[in-house]
Amino acid sequence: MDYSKTLNLPATEFPMRGNLPQTEPKIQAEWEEKKIYRKVQERTKGRPKFILHDGPPYANGDIHIGHALNKVLKDTIVRYKSMAGFDAPYVPGYDTHGMPTEHKVITEEKVDRHTVGIVEFRNRCRDWALKYIERQTEGFKRLGIRGDWENPYITLDPEYEAEQIKVFGEMAKKGLIYKGLKVIYWSPSAESALADAEIEYHEKRSPSIYVKFDVVDGKGVLEHGDAVIIWTTTPWTIPANLAITVHPDFDYVLVQTEAGRFVVAEGLLENVSKTLGWTEINVVKKVKGATLEHVVTQHPFYDRTSPVVLGEHVTLDAGTGCVHTAPGHGEDDYFVGVKYGLPILSPVDEKGRFTAEAPGFEGVFYEDGNKLVTEKLSETGHLLHLGFIKHQYPHDWRTKKPVIYRATEQWFASIEGIRDQLIEQINHHVKWIPSWGQTRIYNMVKERGDWCISRQRVWGLPIPILYCTGCNEPIITDQTIQHISELFRREGSNAWFAKDEKELVPAGFACPKCGGTEFRKETDTMDVWFDSGSSHAAVLRTRPELQWPADVYLEGSDQFRGWFNSSLSTSVAVFGSAPYKEVIGCGFAMDGEGRKMSKSLGNGIDPLKVMEQLGAEIIRLWAVSVDYTADFRVSDAILKQIAEVYRKIRNTFRFLVGNLTHFDPEKDRVPVEQLTELDRYMLAKLQRVIKRVRNAYDQYQFITVYQTIHNFCTVDLSAFYLDISKDRLYVNAPKSLIRRSGQTVIYDILIALTKLIAPILPHTTDELWKYIPGVVEESVQLTDMPEVNESLYNPELEKKWEKFLNIRDEVLKALEIARKDKVIGNSLGAHLDLYPNPETARLLAEFDHLAELFIVSSLKVHSAESPIPEDATRYEGLSIKVSAAEGEKCERCWMISPEVGKHADHPTLCPRCAEIVVEHYSTLTE
Repeated sequence: MDYSKTLNLPATEFPMRGNLPQTEPKIQAEWEEKKIYRKVQERTKGRPKFILHDGPPYANGDIHIGHALNKVLKDTIVRYKSMAGFDAPYVPGYDTHGMPTEHKVITEEKVDRHTVGIVEFRNRCRDWALKYIERQTEGFKRLGIRGDWENPYITLDPEYEAEQIKVFGEMAKKGLIYKGLKVIYWSPSAESALADAEIEYHEKRSPSIYVKFDVVDGKGVLEHGDAVIIWTTTPWTIPANLAITVHPDFDYVLVQTEAGRFVVAEGLLENVSKTLGWTEINVVKKVKGATLEHVVTQHPFYDRTSPVVLGEHVTLDAGTGCVHTAPGHGEDDYFVGVKYGLPILSPVDEKGRFTAEAPGFEGVFYEDGNKLVTEKLSETGHLLHLGFIKHQYPHDWRTKKPVIYRATEQWFASIEGIRDQLIEQINHHVKWIPSWGQTRIYNMVKERGDWCISRQRVWGLPIPILYCTGCNEPIITDQTIQHISELFRREGSNAWFAKDEKELVPAGFACPKCGGTEFRKETDTMDVWFDSGSSHAAVLRTRPELQWPADVYLEGSDQFRGWFNSSLSTSVAVFGSAPYKEVIGCGFAMDGEGRKMSKSLGNGIDPLKVMEQLGAEIIRLWAVSVDYTADFRVSDAILKQIAEVYRKIRNTFRFLVGNLTHFDPEKDRVPVEQLTELDRYMLAKLQRVIKRVRNAYDQYQFITVYQTIHNFCTVDLSAFYLDISKDRLYVNAPKSLIRRSGQTVIYDILIALTKLIAPILPHTTDELWKYIPGVVEESVQLTDMPEVNESLYNPELEKKWEKFLNIRDEVLKALEIARKDKVIGNSLGAHLDLYPNPETARLLAEFDHLAELFIVSSLKVHSAESPIPEDATRYEGLSIKVSAAEGEKCERCWMISPEVGKHADHPTLCPRCAEIVVEHYSTLTE
């Protein structure tokens, strides 16, 4: 007889190999065809809302690995919430305006914005953005991100623009929008103002110069001919110098040196002397900084004076304690200049070139001015020292070029006017994950100056302000805002550039101040952070499936200064509270060695290529395997390790579903009270897994979800429960109670695990769902998360089996030693002699079928008084001797037994197998 036909070997068409690069697109096509997102939303309609608001990626390139992690985490949250009792719609978004797109259109499409006209240039920018929206959408859908991809929100859409105009209007109405001359970050490479959020710091090599300013009026404190020494790393700003600032409370000394008499801070005298090479130093006088106020010095090469003024921003960290002050080129300098009534001189144009206000340097680029100004100082005898330093310097985060401080007239949103409200929301109304996010954004808001919201760009939302040509007053009224908002809603913001000024105001509108009816347009556009920062109003408050505030925002940690910040500012300004309840900050991708990814190192990971080679599921599994709140690592080697973890999880699923042959979950379930003790233990264990995984999802601790499921599959199932269960599943009669007991629990485990990991591995679980008997839903996405059944907890039983597992570990070690020593071939070839201490003996006595639990052919538990053989392996509480089992191997179950051969009709079988074959397979013949 062919006894293999009498075994219940695993049988399933669920493939062993995932072939993910080929399988996933087919599954995604099914989702599209079935309109799975719509079906999920229909199923969850009426449940409490859970809104994750998408921070819009910038549509200017293909997706990168940071995008992939970001979107997978969001998708995991939304998928989980929709299976956990919530209505969790997901509306993806895209950010579209700004200089990078202008730059690409100019450089890659060779469009001259000055010849094609503003409207045509903006149309080309729009087309560029829409092209990358389409490409990014395909990339995100390939990752398996579920959402309303047919109706994303896009910052260039007329509806969005109209709502953004209303946000601006509300802020203006509350007096939070104003125009002012201030020193701001200016990007010569982009020819535009920048906000704090658009600045990043990189190392830069700069000149370091010490310059003397000769005293022309000492005010009775200093003498004509004495000199005050300043230090700067920006020689190009010397033409804009209008003062020298000292700290009122610091001690300053006038020293006689071989080079002359100089004033420096006492605390920096030693450093200055060393740098300038002074050897003869005599202190002539020591005074407080406040005493030096109004001392007058001569500018080194211009016919004007520079008074000494006071400022508490002066430090003793470096330099001389006497700070070169150019009110048009420094924030602290600006405030000091305003205090003392100094001109706000900024002799540099939008391209970073000197103007006629810097005689002798007209037309020179500011960085080239460093050398020319230094040479000029040397010629006039005022340069005391020239060196070079490397230091962290602000750069434009788009062009990666250095920025400057430059005084210009710009539009600002007042932070000062709402700072207390912002801090109240940060400290008491928002949960920050990780917790340091609260400190980070609190410090940013506490120290932040007013927000410069105007940009000197064409591709952006116009600032909706008109100026009366009669009185030159800016006009922002409810009427004009409403008119412009509705105009943009109908025609888009190109209307601002295409239409005459009179069409941009309501019919019959006149200037509220002078009654004039002639107007000119504001030419600046809004900061793109105002665009994306208005999304809570333009999306959450307008889309009927969403609600305001959002439950959670999740983005990279750079968004604490970016989108998190701008969203908070606009929301508090307009609506009085934060637009989110929770904020999650993510770290950044590093390579396998912990280095930042860069083109120069060639260490980037392209998610599109990874999906071609390994599949989206591997990226998704990787995304939840890292601590995303810190910087995380990714490399080809790491992804291959994740692919191996995926293989183990998939194989566990395949084994589970493969052993449900002949099992009808409606008819064949075994009641809990009739389950074997082992099965009841695993059901209790499963409840612990469900609880731990669901708690981790609720806390956004995805690494705990990953580790818990991975460990349960590999340790609790593959290495223990399923290994032990093979014999009863394969060998016993198909409908036997002991087999159905195992199948009942395997079924429950399979259903629970499939649902628990579905938010992470949606392709695999939907593929698997088709092969699970008894399920009626067309997709696991249309089911709910498993609930913990507390009645299945059994602490005493769990404790008992945990103790047994410790003993089993020791037995497995002894079996492995015997295998290596060639005593046995595998565990079924073994006989065990166990010599327990009294406590272990009592525990072992509580278990039936010990040989099956240890997967050996036979064993004997000796009494605690029995002598222990010398060749036994000794462990704590138990000694073990492994020998070859006696008897013949059963052809059917492979157990070795002296009883094999005693059945006349089935001489190659053990008594158990012979009985099963006779009773259930008598019709099979050889």
